[in-house]
Amino acid sequence: MTDALSALSIARDLLRCPSVTPEDAGALAVLETILKAAGFEVHRVTFGEPGTADIDKHYARIGTSTPHITFAGHTDVVPPGDESAWTHGAFSGDVKDGFLYGRGAVDMKGGIACSVAAVLEYLAARGGKPKGSISFLITGDEEDISVNGTVKLLQWAAARGEKFDHCVLGEPSNVEQLGDCIKIGRRGSLHGMLYVDGIQGHVAYPHRASNPVPDISRLIVALSDEPLDHGSAQFQASNLEFTSVDVGNKAGNVIPGQARAKFNIRFNDLHTQETLRQLVDQRLEKACGNRIKARIVWEPSNSNVFVTKPGPFTDLAVAAIEDVTGRKPELSTSGGTSDARFISSYCPVIEFGLVGQTMHQIDERTPVSDLEKLTKIYRGVLERYFA
Repeated sequence: MTDALSALSIARDLLRCPSVTPEDAGALAVLETILKAAGFEVHRVTFGEPGTADIDKHYARIGTSTPHITFAGHTDVVPPGDESAWTHGAFSGDVKDGFLYGRGAVDMKGGIACSVAAVLEYLAARGGKPKGSISFLITGDEEDISVNGTVKLLQWAAARGEKFDHCVLGEPSNVEQLGDCIKIGRRGSLHGMLYVDGIQGHVAYPHRASNPVPDISRLIVALSDEPLDHGSAQFQASNLEFTSVDVGNKAGNVIPGQARAKFNIRFNDLHTQETLRQLVDQRLEKACGNRIKARIVWEPSNSNVFVTKPGPFTDLAVAAIEDVTGRKPELSTSGGTSDARFISSYCPVIEFGLVGQTMHQIDERTPVSDLEKLTKIYRGVLERYFA
């Protein structure tokens, strides 16, 4: 492979595209040029809906037979923050002291670059033809509301008759060092707002009012204290966390008429969204008794729990990682949400990418040596997958 098609070179080209969500800024064109030259059939599609930004997406495939492995990822990044605080430009793609700097170096342009470089190496060693099929699912809407990105690209692909057997998502799954963790699942996420109604009045005449502030405090404790579960075989316990409390009251001598509190639940495979809502609503009703007037308004959620059960696919990924790093990775379901929640409805998916210590930070960076190792790991996955 030429230096121009190495993981480092591809990553630098991607980092120099300031693709802060929802802007593409040329990132998909970088990939399109490379993959078309390698013989991929490449499609650029755009989706949007009222009130949201149009999002460009990229689907590329080579081969027509099974098995079909797809590499997924996103080229959008979070804002750089105070760019003057960066040691190297946020979109410079600078290399210094063995580190590649730039927004997206870890999350997750570096991972995409490694998967592309690995696929090109694999194809070059086999006359440009895979034994089955290899594809790339790349979106630009992961760091925001995720309504016009991977979920719609998957629907578009399914309508074309595309079927995936397995997927590797290049999110920064490793915690401390490359090879320590594969994400095989994620807990679901559900948001709600607790409303407690009172009667507004003067603080000097509390008997003429009904203060919702003490009541919402009692309900927060009641809903937080009792565990939702104690974990399952693959997942840690679900947890409900209140994140804000507000009464919208600027006056110091007025009892407010309403109090509200925002919360989030991260839930495991012992629940569905519906059964979880029912459980929390029942606990709220019990805590309110016949006196407190309260209700929960649930937000729509596309973050369902999923897990890829350990088996031949996870085994070959573990073997490829061990071969390069000498470490046997933990099969984990910890952490937040990712686009894997959408992909899991179409095929088994694992997440394995770079080390996530600097993602979303000032001076986001990755060791160049990790780019080289991750490329070898992805190459090892391909070798074993098509063996």
